[in-house]
Amino acid sequence: MAKVTVINGTPTPGSRLTAIIALAEELLAQEGIEVNHVNVGELPPEDLIHTKFESEAIVKANALVAEADAVIVASPVYKASYTGVLKTFLDLVPQKGLAGKIILPLFIGGSLAHLLSIDYSLKPVLSALGARHILGGVYTIDSQVARTEQGGFDIAEELQARLQDNIQELVQETKRRIASADV
Repeated sequence: MAKVTVINGTPTPGSRLTAIIALAEELLAQEGIEVNHVNVGELPPEDLIHTKFESEAIVKANALVAEADAVIVASPVYKASYTGVLKTFLDLVPQKGLAGKIILPLFIGGSLAHLLSIDYSLKPVLSALGARHILGGVYTIDSQVARTEQGGFDIAEELQARLQDNIQELVQETKRRIASADV
């Protein structure tokens, strides 16, 4: 069974990004993909700030990334880039920790002004970690993930369609890579 690890880079539980991640997980489950999580905002802050590579929490998080066939890197956009807490975790991923993995970025920002943040801020770091197969990714704006009065989220149909297309591409590429490795 294919494995995907979602690296959730939001420091805020219950953010709009969690709705996007939940939909991505649902789509992956429908394809029979096993999904694991690294919620960076829940990792011990001291381990992140002091780059404690040997920390039990960091070792476990890196093991989930290492075991994955594909990785989804999700983050809100702050100041034209992904979150600082995500960067502190990526600094703890081994030098070639993303080698051989298919990567799907998922970003959410306040406006289209930072549409290229995936290309200009995230992709260079992912490449430095050995990633060579980085999919185009999904950038969305806050208004496409509306909060409901019941405390949930309403995801715009256009965003649902884009996410579904990108998850389908991730699944196809992952299955293709696994099949070629089995030959």
